[in-house]
Amino acid sequence: MPFPATSLATLLAVLVYFWMSMQVGRTRGAVGIPAPAMTGNDLLERTIRAHMNTLEWMPIFLPALWLFALGWGDKLAALFGVIWVIGRIVYFLGYIRAPSGRAMGFYIQALAGAVLLFGALGRVVWSLVTGA
Repeated sequence: MPFPATSLATLLAVLVYFWMSMQVGRTRGAVGIPAPAMTGNDLLERTIRAHMNTLEWMPIFLPALWLFALGWGDKLAALFGVIWVIGRIVYFLGYIRAPSGRAMGFYIQALAGAVLLFGALGRVVWSLVTGA
């Protein structure tokens, strides 16, 4: 299988996102607010927001991860992919505790995402300029 490490990082990101969605359901049950309500309890609102923020980052992360892997290699892309996932977990858990607790996780995942995005962009531009 080509790109096994990047494939694993992708699956890890999707599994973590799935876990987050399950946490939303668990929190709904714990606070007694059934779907489709999105408000009415601070813990539920923070859990939903942390989950949805991860969804907002996925269209940035996934193409950047794979384009980086094509340009710079499987294992290096996977490394930054796993760092991104760790950052999202730290973000999620910190945000659930208190909105101010999300900063460290945000910075971790934003840095990993920026490396993937701008690394992929740089490699594409380099290839266009040099023909390599």
